[in-house]
Amino acid sequence: MNSIRGLAAAAEAPVAPGVTLADIRAAAERIRGAILRTPTIENPAVSREAGTRVFLKLDNLQPTGAFKERGAANRLALLTARERAAGVIAMSAGNHAQAVARHAQLAGVAATIVMPKFTPATKVVRTESWGARVVLHGETLAEAAAHAHDLALREGLVFVHPYDDPGVIAGQGTMVLEMIEDAPQIEALVIPIGGGGLCSGVAAAMAELRPGMPVFGVEVEGYPAMAQRLAGQPVRVGGPTIAEGIAVRDVGETPLAILRRLGVEVLLVPERAVEHAIALLAEGAKVVAEGAGATGLAAVLTYPERFAGRSVGTTVCGGNIDPRILANVLLRNLLRDGRILRVHLDIPDRPGVLADIATRVAAAGGNVIEVSHQRLFAAPSVQSAELELMIEVRDAAQGNAIIAALEAADYVVRRG
Repeated sequence: MNSIRGLAAAAEAPVAPGVTLADIRAAAERIRGAILRTPTIENPAVSREAGTRVFLKLDNLQPTGAFKERGAANRLALLTARERAAGVIAMSAGNHAQAVARHAQLAGVAATIVMPKFTPATKVVRTESWGARVVLHGETLAEAAAHAHDLALREGLVFVHPYDDPGVIAGQGTMVLEMIEDAPQIEALVIPIGGGGLCSGVAAAMAELRPGMPVFGVEVEGYPAMAQRLAGQPVRVGGPTIAEGIAVRDVGETPLAILRRLGVEVLLVPERAVEHAIALLAEGAKVVAEGAGATGLAAVLTYPERFAGRSVGTTVCGGNIDPRILANVLLRNLLRDGRILRVHLDIPDRPGVLADIATRVAAAGGNVIEVSHQRLFAAPSVQSAELELMIEVRDAAQGNAIIAALEAADYVVRRG
């Protein structure tokens, strides 16, 4: 876990290149009514876990489930009459696709969305449901993007970039105007970074609205592209991540210039911290977040020394997480917290043993939720069997008490 700081901000009051507070305020007026003005809340469970006051901007409540609607709505509102007649095109395998499709439909503009062939069918269907023409092309995001640019040239379409566009950046920056209005006590902001559109929009607004207030960007450790670019390092990214929404190699040049000029620091968080943040939001705040949407909170939890004594604002910028992934994250978190106990026992293969173990677990207050009983291949002897139990417990202390009760009856217990 570490952080990489961008170049120091200029001594004078900074003004971000390409995007100003006036641009962002104009965008807010332009998209008023087209996007949902989402709430900013403080949740006691989240603040208690973080050790400081944490305010959550719930942009996962947007109709398409993510903040991308802001930038898409503003960019489409800026189209000329000729561009509106021509139509727009975008490339995305996720939230940007649905955002452009929705706001094109609302504006009466024809939209084409190029998606890689590996895009899950559910995302294709959702994008088509907003009236867009979906073109599946390429085995990678880069191939899909190249095809989208080619189609834009051949068909005279306006390409709507997901983050490297001043109109999109200004639209994303409208989020922070609402945050500060609803929670003026916020003293620091923590914003996820993929291509950089959201964080650069927020940083540009705050540089003029509240000069000196720290704005931190956040990336996962496997995809620190913005941090590496800010530090002048070669970009090396890769590997599986639950925060696929911000797992990018190529960041936007305009966002990069904004973050560099404003001296924004980028914090890196591990996968486990993102999983913990997703679980805390679900259990503590009753908020569903995708991996990218939970990275801001993950940074607050990972770097408590940075935020001690400060009221911190962060955004749940997306909630489009696969239900199976969410279920797995919650179960993994229960295991790590000691609220699910997994044990292995080598037991005599005779009647009544399994019932005796279950009775002892129940007497100690545990709830057996899964049993695996192997006689033939896993057991060390033909006279024995291997038993694996998943037991629901209140906490680690109760789990230890259950193991002690089993060991007191001469069972040999191994934690799973």
